[in-house]
Amino acid sequence: MRRTTEDKTLERNYQQKWKFLIKEYELTKAKKHPQFRFVQDFYSHHGTNRQTFNKYYNRYLAEKSLADILPRKRGPKWKSRRPDAAIEEAVIRERSKGLNKYEIYAILTPLLGEKTPSPSGIYNICKREGLNRLMPKMKEEKRKIIKEKAGQLGHIDCHYLSKDMIVNDNKRYYLVCIIDDCTRIAWAEVVENIKSLTVMFAALKSLNQINHSYQIQFQEVMSDNGSEFASPRNKLEHPFERMLLELGIKHRYTRPYRPQTNGKVERFWRTLNEDLIEGTTFDSLEHFKEELAQYLGYYNKLRPHQALDGKTPLQCLQNLSAN
Repeated sequence: MRRTTEDKTLERNYQQKWKFLIKEYELTKAKKHPQFRFVQDFYSHHGTNRQTFNKYYNRYLAEKSLADILPRKRGPKWKSRRPDAAIEEAVIRERSKGLNKYEIYAILTPLLGEKTPSPSGIYNICKREGLNRLMPKMKEEKRKIIKEKAGQLGHIDCHYLSKDMIVNDNKRYYLVCIIDDCTRIAWAEVVENIKSLTVMFAALKSLNQINHSYQIQFQEVMSDNGSEFASPRNKLEHPFERMLLELGIKHRYTRPYRPQTNGKVERFWRTLNEDLIEGTTFDSLEHFKEELAQYLGYYNKLRPHQALDGKTPLQCLQNLSAN
């Protein structure tokens, strides 16, 4: 059988083709070609385009060798792109706690800086190690971490209320809610608009209420990127941003178009609608506020939560305080 592994015919043909094309191109550029007046005529005649041709032509100019324009191997250079072993170990260590790729990225960035793998790179590391799916042990470990971080993260959001829920009042009202990530203790305030100043006062009142009733002080608050909450480039002039700065609370932002990131407060809206609002009409705005306050007391003190293993938010908080 004939061996073709050392056959260089294809390489020779490829180099001869490009040697011819380069000569044609340089004649065209010098306005000396008998057929092509413009470079675009050259590209069209030979079935190529400017980007592709210039890529190979610049390689040739750099080394003056036709060997440099031969096709190169495509794909990632794993020896240069794969993170150091120590970085991979750090990713695996955090993944074993049940954290997802975005949480791992947020934790490692302050430690590793520019060497931090991207979220997709973190996923690839987990996949190589067989950790791309959460195992029961990892889920349990994540639950422990969340319980240890009680009061360290609050979720805040605004919610539209139906115009026909209050008798003889067609005005639009809104709710502003803050919920604790760990214990699910929540408080909500009714507002007449969602301007940043209005939302700031409602949020401040909710923070004070949770602090006064349950002794929870938030270290971080997560919101979406709406104008009522967010102004990362002008925090000193934005009411909500400035309030958090004055209180020493770090502001975290959800990913755009990812409401799941703020899923706990989104779930609260669904529960509130099902338990209190849907199919109910209220005699006045004051009547709704009174019913809302009573419901929040029930929600925090008496309503069991599946996510808390059947405990109420208050019981969860008391267990944490006991430990």
